[in-house]
Amino acid sequence: MNATLERTDALAVAREVLQIELEALQRLMETLDSRFEQAVEALLACEGRVVLSGVGKSGAIARKLAGTFSSTGTPAIFVHPTEAAHGDLGTITEQDVAILLSFRGESDELALLCPALKRLQVYTLVFTGRPDSTLGRMADLVLEIPVEREACPHNLAPTASTTAMLALGDALAMATMAARGFTPRDFALNHPAGALGRRLLIRAHDVMRTGDALATVPETALLRDALFAITKAGAGAACVVNADGVMVGLVTDGDIRRRLLQDESALGRPVSEAMTRQPMTLRGNPLAIEVLERFHSAPAKIGDLPVLDDTGKPVGIIVLKDLLRAGIV
Repeated sequence: MNATLERTDALAVAREVLQIELEALQRLMETLDSRFEQAVEALLACEGRVVLSGVGKSGAIARKLAGTFSSTGTPAIFVHPTEAAHGDLGTITEQDVAILLSFRGESDELALLCPALKRLQVYTLVFTGRPDSTLGRMADLVLEIPVEREACPHNLAPTASTTAMLALGDALAMATMAARGFTPRDFALNHPAGALGRRLLIRAHDVMRTGDALATVPETALLRDALFAITKAGAGAACVVNADGVMVGLVTDGDIRRRLLQDESALGRPVSEAMTRQPMTLRGNPLAIEVLERFHSAPAKIGDLPVLDDTGKPVGIIVLKDLLRAGIV
């Protein structure tokens, strides 16, 4: 068989697999009914955690769904049924809701777990392709996985069934999230290290430079003094303040370079001759993403944004490069 034919066969198999899984999802969507709504109500009423469990490939899906529920406002854990029988059952309480995944519904490990859940009076929901199976009969509620065949050419490897389980679990998590009124900010609180977390949680004061990294000079200073202050702070600009410490202008290293090109003796001139008297400034403590928008909306390109307190005194300076390094975008 030549390479071209092998590639053609591979594409044909791939398309068949995707078609089978697509049809499984379509059937799943068409068969959703009031039982799904009952499942959402059970999760909303849960005063503990959602305990997900499964064996093999179904277990892998259950573990993933535990993460999805937890990150979207429904605390959840994965418990392996074998480990539950050897002590981990102690992590489950009567306030919990259990979701068990087994396409055939005859998992010995889960069948052993169910009576223990019943004794704890844990509401039990089962994802299965066979509602009349052992697990189906033991469950308080069954959500059916209507998969006619696996995408595996031999109809053996869990493929379409696990895809449908994953999709159903995601749908249940998202419907519960929507019913809770879970917001993007809530999501960010659960993902502080992610891009969304950075955009919705990091504020101006978190990224502004302060202390020795904030260059300030009096309005009576020379341009030379401003250059030294900027260099010492490792900054790109210095805030110019009056005798009361109120900001009256901003001078950047670019301003100084331009003055030197015009006049080699400019360093001996007053800083007030080179500073911008009404620079763009920031008050309060808005989200860093809002600060980034201020940079982008400036009439002229700027790289430094002084942060002032209520009296007009500089308390920090935000550098555009710092925002970018913080991963705000």
